[in-house]
Amino acid sequence: MDEPPRNGAGERPDTAPPLEASFALDSDASRIAQARHLAAAFLTKVRDDYGVPVASAAVEIVQLIVSELVTNARKYAPGPALLHLRITGPVLRVEIWDSNPVLPAAKNPDPERIGQHGLEIVTALARTVTVEQTPVGKRITADVLLSTAAA
Repeated sequence: MDEPPRNGAGERPDTAPPLEASFALDSDASRIAQARHLAAAFLTKVRDDYGVPVASAAVEIVQLIVSELVTNARKYAPGPALLHLRITGPVLRVEIWDSNPVLPAAKNPDPERIGQHGLEIVTALARTVTVEQTPVGKRITADVLLSTAAA
């Protein structure tokens, strides 16, 4: 991650590039835990090194969102996937690309259903969620406010 310039108050100027991190995912299930750890380490770094306000609850929310998105990508996509994290102002954008062109849809709540609650969880926790097809699969984007636990 490149260090952006700071102004005299230790803040990044509006013209600074966003803070970003990416993680390539193969079919190894251990990547789910690695992705969660990457997200937590990334948020700790931007808080500690760049002064971005990041609530502890936001770190937990992001880890859960990352876990759900990566689990689904590994379960349903036949090929590689990419997790990308980007800070833009007070928001963390979590993006995952995978090779499965089928767009997921949140199901109606059903306490009897076992599994398939991932997108419901992400939608409940994120400020916004978008799902779109790409030329080689799909991209799911979840935006999370960093300064508060409330999305």
